[in-house]
Amino acid sequence: MLRWTVHLEGGPRRVNHAAVAVGHKVYSFGGYCSGEDYETLRQIDVHVFNTVSLRWTKLPPVRTGGREHAREVPYMRYGHTAVLVEETVLIWGGRNDTEGACNVLYAFDVSQHRWFTPKISGTVPGARDGHSACVLGKAMYIFGGYEQLADCFSNEIHKLDTSSMCWSLVSARVSVIRSETSLVSYQQVCACIMTSSLECVFKIFDTETNCWLNTPSAQLLPEGRRSHSAFAYNGELYIFGGYNARLDRHFNDLWKFNPEAFSWKKVEPKGKGPCPRRRQCCCMVGDRIILFGGTSPCPEQGMGDEFNLMDHSDLYLLDFSPNLKTLCKLAVIQYSLEQSGLPHDIRWELNAMTTNSNISRPIFSSHG
Repeated sequence: MLRWTVHLEGGPRRVNHAAVAVGHKVYSFGGYCSGEDYETLRQIDVHVFNTVSLRWTKLPPVRTGGREHAREVPYMRYGHTAVLVEETVLIWGGRNDTEGACNVLYAFDVSQHRWFTPKISGTVPGARDGHSACVLGKAMYIFGGYEQLADCFSNEIHKLDTSSMCWSLVSARVSVIRSETSLVSYQQVCACIMTSSLECVFKIFDTETNCWLNTPSAQLLPEGRRSHSAFAYNGELYIFGGYNARLDRHFNDLWKFNPEAFSWKKVEPKGKGPCPRRRQCCCMVGDRIILFGGTSPCPEQGMGDEFNLMDHSDLYLLDFSPNLKTLCKLAVIQYSLEQSGLPHDIRWELNAMTTNSNISRPIFSSHG
């Protein structure tokens, strides 16, 4: 019984950020917010969401102690990727309005909250943003993105062996290039969803043979989109949201892809989900998806940016298997039932599910 269970406002207002799940916490790195200053270089911000307490915290800036150590901390950026290898988060790529695109690899030790730059070798990919990344075993794969120097969208796969920290160019190109891609690890392959305003194309890359597999065409397809989110659950792949430039339309639909049957199916979760949006983050924690941030068309004139878009500070939980306790708590909230006779821990959980965060300020209407 797939269901949206929690909706909270007041988290970090971020678009085109990158996030990973570490245990019961979600670490979010960087991104942008309309109206903020991205001309001045400053440390990338790190926000942490605790999926037990349902609270956001912002980590304090790292003390660098000199120019050399300052280089080990990434500056603020967007369009980058973040993956988790054991207890280390690897941040790669992205763009800053001052520095342009980046191809330096940064590592964040989750246990010590410490940044460092690993010594790397091999053929380092060109600086880019808008690429996708996933991890299989101890290898990080990146695909696509907009290469700054080449001034084009990439159709190559690069591999980083995190044991030796050696980059290599995988000799596999795909003839179809899309402006936006999502790369999800599935069993021993990388599942790639390449999208444009015309269509969604599903490809599978076999990491053992370093080849793109021939795949049949699915009869039913999601509408073409970019800047969507993708994740895997229980052997199936999901995409959420995105934007179709040809139609000038944002989406908040959820689609499921079955790799065995090679078929798409639109999924309709219970509960109230997010509004249509793009460039949000999705992280899997247990049987739940934590979705937060992104940007959408502004519902009221004068509240958005110059493109009439409004950046979000909200967060939603999508539960693939809500238990009876969760369903009962939702009923208490929905029908405003009396809570005074409930156990303390249940009242605490109900309060957490309904109390907004205070990381970011609300956007006020220009009409007051």
